[in-house]
Amino acid sequence: MSVSPSLDGPRASAAASRKTHLTDPADAAPPGPSGASPSSPPGPDEISRIVPRRHPGRWLSAALALLGLAMIVNSVVRNERFQWSVVSQYFTTPAVLDGLLLTLWLTAAVMVLGFLIGTVLAVMRLSVNPVLRGISWGYVWIFRSTPMLVQLLFWFNIGALYPTLGIGIPFGPEFLTFETVNLFGAGLTALIGLTLHEAAYAAEVVRGGILSVDAGQTEAAAALGLSRRRVLRRVVVPQAMRSIVPTAGNMLIGTLKGTSIVSVLAVQDLLFSVQLIYNRTYQIVPLLMVATIWYVAVTTVLSVGQFYVERHYARGAARELPPTPLQRLRRQAAALAGRLRTASASDAKPL
Repeated sequence: MSVSPSLDGPRASAAASRKTHLTDPADAAPPGPSGASPSSPPGPDEISRIVPRRHPGRWLSAALALLGLAMIVNSVVRNERFQWSVVSQYFTTPAVLDGLLLTLWLTAAVMVLGFLIGTVLAVMRLSVNPVLRGISWGYVWIFRSTPMLVQLLFWFNIGALYPTLGIGIPFGPEFLTFETVNLFGAGLTALIGLTLHEAAYAAEVVRGGILSVDAGQTEAAAALGLSRRRVLRRVVVPQAMRSIVPTAGNMLIGTLKGTSIVSVLAVQDLLFSVQLIYNRTYQIVPLLMVATIWYVAVTTVLSVGQFYVERHYARGAARELPPTPLQRLRRQAAALAGRLRTASASDAKPL
């Protein structure tokens, strides 16, 4: 009984000293200049001006990039060996424009036919029939494993393997026969070779787009009593297009540039037309620049079209559509004007 007071005494004295320290008016924070309590928010005169953070490295890297770009542009524009006068002379000649039209026609025909065949192959690949799946897989395997140039040369020399082709009953009589030499010309060979090669890649693009659609979408549509054809047309395809369009746009641009390979078959596309001119004039570099500028111009137009098609199919997936280049430019101009007004207002404010 005599030990308890000795233990509680120091504890009580320490608690009393802490309480006295916390409630000491000398340790309290002084009131604000207007007599407000310390917890009250500061007035507008007490808020210091917010200075944005500086980014010297960002500005330095941008300046170096612009300097390098200016040096490259200057070396191209002021280099007399490009012979820009010759480029402007042959840029719109009838031979070049005819080659450009053939290139555009070949690109459009190959893409349309390639995706039609590729869609059929993709549906076959997704079928429950093992024979159809095997045929589709084998087609894609063969045509993706063989270089495009080899395929074009193979189809160009198909007459060496099959001098005549016929339609009839297998292992029986033929009703119609024709010679392959008279059928497969350079233009048709290019169209067949590019289309079959493109169909193999289009099949995988379409199959990947269909598989990207959630299975719950088709299950919900089937629960509503929709037919498989209507489910594919109204539910699966619109959602699959979000995955198909970007890859299909890249394939379209690749096909446009890939058509230049048909020049080995003497098909008068854009590149072959340019080659015919510089073989006669020996002005190789300026004529190649003519073809390059046309390819860049057409690719730019196709890229703009791809942007708007992607934006169209993104309506159901994004809450807000991505801004167009014109809208983005307007927003940047409005933001810059707002910064300028803020800076002028802060400079005009008296200290």
